[in-house]
Amino acid sequence: MIELARYAVVEGNSRGRRHDEPPPSGRSEFQRDRDRIIHSTAFRRLEYKTQVFVNHEGDLFRTRLTHSIEVAQLTRSIARALRLNEDLAEAIALAHDLGHTPFGHAGQDALNTCMKQYGGFEHNLQSLRTVDLLEEHYAAFDGLNLMYETREGVLKHCSRANAEQLGELGLRFIEGRQPSLEAQLANLADEIAYNNHDVDDGLRSGLITLEQLADVDVFARHRQAVELQWPGLGGRKLVHETIRRMVNSMALDLIAQTQRNIVAADVQSLDDVRSAPRLVAYSSDLQPDLLQLKQFLRENLYWHYQVLRMTDKARRIIEDLFGAFMSDARLLPPQYQSKAREDKPRAIADYIAGMTDRYAMREHRRLFAVGEIH
Repeated sequence: MIELARYAVVEGNSRGRRHDEPPPSGRSEFQRDRDRIIHSTAFRRLEYKTQVFVNHEGDLFRTRLTHSIEVAQLTRSIARALRLNEDLAEAIALAHDLGHTPFGHAGQDALNTCMKQYGGFEHNLQSLRTVDLLEEHYAAFDGLNLMYETREGVLKHCSRANAEQLGELGLRFIEGRQPSLEAQLANLADEIAYNNHDVDDGLRSGLITLEQLADVDVFARHRQAVELQWPGLGGRKLVHETIRRMVNSMALDLIAQTQRNIVAADVQSLDDVRSAPRLVAYSSDLQPDLLQLKQFLRENLYWHYQVLRMTDKARRIIEDLFGAFMSDARLLPPQYQSKAREDKPRAIADYIAGMTDRYAMREHRRLFAVGEIH
């Protein structure tokens, strides 16, 4: 067993759970968190939520679920190299997208627009709301009653207005303090995962090509290394060998730079982590490559006309659903009607955010398509 670093989160320096529970048997508190997340309703629904491509467009593309699993694998591997709490890091990675709407960022932006005069919509805050309140599993409390440090990691970003309403959990956004290294790590592992698998899915879809990627330095460099080692290699093997090298190089760069940052900041404890600048980071040598890759994906994949057509449809579906439920809350399922009597806009946002892509499309047909009466 690897001895954890002094600044890693352990049960002894944790702030615990909101509701007291007997300690788990045969597993740690953070293993319990991970297991609760995997068994949650919101986690299962990620199978049918968009990453870039809407779920029904093909079975080979990533979904929010497969993305979350890939992020968890990366996070756990890097956490081990840094001697951090692997179970906590993995739990954060698995939970980080639980509050995402259907249709990816297009759905989130549309729902935020709808909720603008009612406090807005932030998917990170919705992920926290999901694990703190919306999951219904346990008799003694709402939500999953996760450890403080898991909840802290789920909430990657937060507006000051919302932070002021979150008590202890919101203080770091107000005071400019950092979360645990495990939380910082999960955030950047998310970025490594989606940057690389969006390249893979973009190539599978035919929306981007190997010829275009020849102008992206980090891809071209690793492709050249593959072709030197395996002359004549092509097809999916060439793509996979190139991308796996990209992922590995980014992870190793992150590990090395983070270790340098920890030493430079003389970090000895978890309190030191919280008061230091952000420690989990890439090297300055890698930053230009990452920026170029992100720009390429934005201009050639995310803004591709076929992707934009689907995201425009998604926006209209979300706006139509929100408008219909705001006009008449009796159209909501019974459990949301009762919540709507206390806060109608937020209850509607909870309902829509919890939908899968195909459920949202089906609900839209039920409400707006002529002949759909069930």
